[in-house]
Amino acid sequence: MKKYFLLLTLLCLSLSARAHDAEVDGIFYNLDADNKTATVTFQGDNYDSYDNEYSGDVVIPETVTYNGITYSVTSLGWACFTYCSSLTSITIPNSVTSVGEYCFSACRSLTAITIGNSVTSMGKCCFSYCSSLTSITIPNSVTSLEYGCFADCSSLTSITIPNSVTKVG
Repeated sequence: MKKYFLLLTLLCLSLSARAHDAEVDGIFYNLDADNKTATVTFQGDNYDSYDNEYSGDVVIPETVTYNGITYSVTSLGWACFTYCSSLTSITIPNSVTSVGEYCFSACRSLTAITIGNSVTSMGKCCFSYCSSLTSITIPNSVTSLEYGCFADCSSLTSITIPNSVTKVG
């Protein structure tokens, strides 16, 4: 009986260690089959498993199709772009409603961000240490900016925050 329990435990641990369910066009996702939604995530078992997986200009699609099923991309997950030192710009579509904690932290070459009009929250430290970021405009849909959102963005000279933001961490 102990052997079966150990085998089952190891199987569960190996399944939970995966950081993503699918890769489509070079972007990694966790998929929610029940709600037909997708969350952008990192490659590997941890956010720093692979160096600079995302680079250049990245455009997140509104939908992604995997195994014949179409999912709406609704969020950018925890630390999904962290340490992508060659990422220069990101376009977040209107389908995305949340930007996760540490999402773009330490993306030192990131200079341009386009945020879709459905994002309502931006997680803790989501753009921290983006030293090349000079300006950003937060869309009217955003209601909260969590703690350290723009911490240590040493080149940031212009930020537009709409009246819709009622919480700044």
